[in-house]
Amino acid sequence: MSKATLLEQHHIIGGGIAGLATAVYLIRDAGVGGKNIPIYEQLGIAGGSLDGSGDAETGYMIRGGRMFEEHFACTFELLDTLPSPKDSYLSVTEDIKAFNRMVPGSSNCRLVRDGRPAEDRYDLTLGAQDIVDIYRLILRTERSLAGRSIEEWFEPSFFESNFWLMWSTMFSFQPWHALTEMRRYLRRFIHLFPGFTRVAGILRTRFNQYDSLIVPIVTWLRDREVRIDTGRQVTDVMIEGTRRDRRVTALTLGDGRRVKVSDDDRAYLTLGSMTDASAEGTNDRAPDIADQEGGAWALWRKLAATHEGFGRPDAFCGDTSKTAWHSFTVTMDRPDFFGFMEDFTNNRTGTGGLITFADSGWTLSVVLFHQPHFRGQEHGTYTFWGYGLRGDRLGDFVSKPMWEATGNEIISELCGHLKLDAAQATWFDDARVLPCRMPYITSQFMPHKPGDRPDIRPIGARNFAVIGQFCEQPRDCVFTVEYSIRSARTAAAALTGRVDPPPPVARTDLNPMVLIRAARVLMRM
Repeated sequence: MSKATLLEQHHIIGGGIAGLATAVYLIRDAGVGGKNIPIYEQLGIAGGSLDGSGDAETGYMIRGGRMFEEHFACTFELLDTLPSPKDSYLSVTEDIKAFNRMVPGSSNCRLVRDGRPAEDRYDLTLGAQDIVDIYRLILRTERSLAGRSIEEWFEPSFFESNFWLMWSTMFSFQPWHALTEMRRYLRRFIHLFPGFTRVAGILRTRFNQYDSLIVPIVTWLRDREVRIDTGRQVTDVMIEGTRRDRRVTALTLGDGRRVKVSDDDRAYLTLGSMTDASAEGTNDRAPDIADQEGGAWALWRKLAATHEGFGRPDAFCGDTSKTAWHSFTVTMDRPDFFGFMEDFTNNRTGTGGLITFADSGWTLSVVLFHQPHFRGQEHGTYTFWGYGLRGDRLGDFVSKPMWEATGNEIISELCGHLKLDAAQATWFDDARVLPCRMPYITSQFMPHKPGDRPDIRPIGARNFAVIGQFCEQPRDCVFTVEYSIRSARTAAAALTGRVDPPPPVARTDLNPMVLIRAARVLMRM
């Protein structure tokens, strides 16, 4: 081991999946000692947007979950290093694959209309012009689409199709989001088209993503003496030098303390956060809508205002009315609702995926997890999750926007769409319903132009890199765990020279058979 490896400090700002993955790469591949890796996390717990908390008494909570699929090369390679907390003889990757073999997902009820599974749920209801526009988008160059929105490209009828309803709720797209991101998703996931209406090909973790992913990573890092400083916010990063040759010299912490960064040290900066400023509600109280920016956005704004090459955060976080939605997690002590939903959907609990109510003003969707969904979840306790993509609009049974609704009111809206009678509605009498507002949850999808997202290694960056959801990575898709882990591997490779760069993004859109199968799906008009 070299002298530099023994002495150099690797400062990681942000304890989300990108920061944690960076630490794994530094130890596993670059030979850095765990004691030389401090991670600064502003929240009281590591994991960032991959969360899972609570208990049976007060209610379990997850803000959301990121999708997985088989071509997430960086993710599965990293997780193959780590032992599964369920069975140490298996890696986390092996456990995910084993779970999906045991509980294969395929939805028999993706859409609901008028209180019943939609009869046209396997029909994309696309018109001829819609199909032409999809292929035109796939074939256009990304640069030619910069700054444009999805609604600028497609005809109004496209947004009435089943394809858009399922696409938008599955990936959380809005008509005003970036056309370039829509194009990336179409190319990246075109191989999933044959199973699109059944949510087939999407992989799930055994438990929530905090228990399944974050816990084994944090355990592995702490066993190697990595310092994960939770409740420690970095408020400023001192950068000295010229645009062509500059380096981080110090970090300023929230308590005013300054941490020196030497010439041999490295700094990995997580900028922005899609779950920053999240606010929770209760059965009787809606989440606060103050939408005050947290430290992740404040740091990015400060760096972008002071140093060239750090992008333009306002392109992403400037309008929370276009980037927010509300999710909710329900904890119940009786199985009645789960039994009803199994009969209603013809899916065993945990196998069906997202169910969207097509008539819903809120664009309400729910998913029933395989139980238990939380490690240590009490026997006889059941949890499910849902969200409203259009929480700004009035409900159909609750005459207010979802953004103003309490947990109990959200359940009333759900009961209305399922046409549950008064007796069935009592299933929720003792349920703990925890709504959560996330003002920046789709901020990474906002229309943007080249330069709005910084490069992982900005020009002239001698000892620092940018990681997470708001750095630029050609071809890959934001709002995925893969995007964050790929950025971590790229940054560690660039700054150490001792980590292999990530493999290229899978290009299934270049496979003729994939294109033929996708065309067959789209042409079912």
